[in-house]
Amino acid sequence: MSKPTSIKTSEDVRNRLRILADERGTTITELLEELAARELTEAEREQRAVEAARELGLEYTEQVQQTGRDAWARIRAHQGGAAA
Repeated sequence: MSKPTSIKTSEDVRNRLRILADERGTTITELLEELAARELTEAEREQRAVEAARELGLEYTEQVQQTGRDAWARIRAHQGGAAA
């Protein structure tokens, strides 16, 4: 197990994390670990995009890359998230 550390955040965010953890029957620490493990880094997203293009028989060009980014931005906008 790794050494515990602290993360500074607002009281509102901490309270929301507590509610989310309680609803899932877990702790804030476990919730954060789950969220961090689930989210991909930029490099991981890029690698998956390259692999997906290859599976689709597409060359991963700048145009394909930009089209993918635009599509995800629209998806996030419809989900209520910030567009990239």
